Amino acid sequence: MKKEIHAFAPATVANVSCGFDIFGFAIDSVGDEVILRLCDKPGVYIKKITGDNGKLPLDPDKNTAGVAIKAFLKYINSNQGIEIDLHKGMPLSSGLGSSAASAVAAVFGANFLLGNLLKREELLKFALEGEKIASGAAHADNIAPSLLGGFILVRSCNPIDIIKIPTPDKLFSTIVHPWIEIRTEDARKILKEFISIKDAVIQWGNIAGFVAGLMKEDYELIARSMQDVIVEPVRLSLVPGFKQVKESALKAGALGGGISGSGPSIFALSTSKTTAEKVGKNMQSEFGALNIKSDLYISRINEEGAKILS
Repeated sequence: MKKEIHAFAPATVANVSCGFDIFGFAIDSVGDEVILRLCDKPGVYIKKITGDNGKLPLDPDKNTAGVAIKAFLKYINSNQGIEIDLHKGMPLSSGLGSSAASAVAAVFGANFLLGNLLKREELLKFALEGEKIASGAAHADNIAPSLLGGFILVRSCNPIDIIKIPTPDKLFSTIVHPWIEIRTEDARKILKEFISIKDAVIQWGNIAGFVAGLMKEDYELIARSMQDVIVEPVRLSLVPGFKQVKESALKAGALGGGISGSGPSIFALSTSKTTAEKVGKNMQSEFGALNIKSDLYISRINEEGAKILS
């Protein structure tokens, strides 16, 4: 066993238009990092957190990284002490799976540090325990793609049942994060408790069409299926200029787009890097017109997921 490792888990886009709580994919470059060290004193200790502007707790029982590792250690019946340095590589409450990335990086790193006792897929349940602290429920649409990489379909969370969907090589994502904050719990509170059969049928058709489009590399089918008639109409008011930003993405050649997770980030999918960059420029321009600064990320679908950096 090593005494110290450096692990990374990528940011993710969840919901992906029509797939509320069941679709998610990982993106490149941006994400959370942890440095984990073995220590002689039993327990989990968060020594420092950077990149969070002092907002996150050092208490391991209140931090997604700490909770995930504690659940893992309990499962393997270990009293090994572990120290954590956590670096947040993305904004909090960005809609990019920030809390999930912390939990995934931590438990993936801990498993590696202790000799890879469990398979990658087996770590999912411990990362989900961490996610509960952040969102109040065990949602896998950020956790699973961050851990496993790729495009994930969450068929069920209880019991856990996830499927990795093949994605076309030409598919690129554009994510624009406006410098505003939306709390996940607030975004969930405004959702309707009941929906009509008519809307449900439309949504089911789009979900099935989206999966079929990915597997068949049918970009026109993907574009037709990226329609959310249930969640996006309710949440769009939370993101200033959402309609204009989305329309600008479509005009630039995007297949479709929508709110990433609970927002405020907005994502779009395109068939080339050149188009994805043009889409991003248009989206940022719309936010700029509203005097809202933003971050831009261009990425393929990240098929690797969590990884050890050193």
